[in-house]
Amino acid sequence: MQKTWLVAGMLVLAGCQQQGKTDSTPAATATAPGASANPQTEDQKTLYALGLSIGRSVSVFDMTPEELEYVKAGITAQVKGDKPAVELETYGPKLQELARARSTRKAEAEKEKAKAFLETASKEEGAQKTESGLIYKELTAGTGASPQASDIVKVHYRGTLPDGTEFDSSHKRGEPTQFPLQGVIKCWTEGVQKMKVGGKAKLVCPSDIAYGDRGAPPNIPGGAALVFEVELLEIVKPPEMPAMGGTPPAGKPSAAEKK
Repeated sequence: MQKTWLVAGMLVLAGCQQQGKTDSTPAATATAPGASANPQTEDQKTLYALGLSIGRSVSVFDMTPEELEYVKAGITAQVKGDKPAVELETYGPKLQELARARSTRKAEAEKEKAKAFLETASKEEGAQKTESGLIYKELTAGTGASPQASDIVKVHYRGTLPDGTEFDSSHKRGEPTQFPLQGVIKCWTEGVQKMKVGGKAKLVCPSDIAYGDRGAPPNIPGGAALVFEVELLEIVKPPEMPAMGGTPPAGKPSAAEKK
């Protein structure tokens, strides 16, 4: 883990250092910004994608512009072969500890930000807040049966962050999703059991019963409250068991089960 953070950090900082060198070189100033912002060749696009990937990897450090300057100074010293201001052998192993602390700090800030949103959602007409913190609101009454925690369900859904940013949608994929209720986040396990087939509901989930402090990068920050609009289409019957002595066919897991 420590080596992963170190390599990823050095790669992303190499990009920062190169940009710094470009800005200080008059002959390159006119073309470099456009080139870096708008890659043209396949190699340039691939390298741009590398930067995006690395950026995701190190986003947990939640650096300020001032902190980024220290990082740029470190990569400059490494690339130029200058004597470093600190020993890598001493401070490199501290990267994981810093990443963990920054991740916790960011999640706590996200949870603090979500408090007002959750309070408002709990006061909406028809909303019910359960002991776990789930806020359940029926949008359309169903007429079928209600699932149990051990059931497999088929649903259409849309997931958003408190600011309305959509992070997932079965509607956009063009097909419903099915999954075992015991294999998803607690908010869903509890909330979908309150529904009846044919019904629609809104589930507002505090992070404790969603993805917790870790989140689900890159789309769901640690500590984030989530909102789901769910339509319960069907309670899926389990496949029939083969006769005694037979071997059940191997089935492919659904997309939801893979998650």
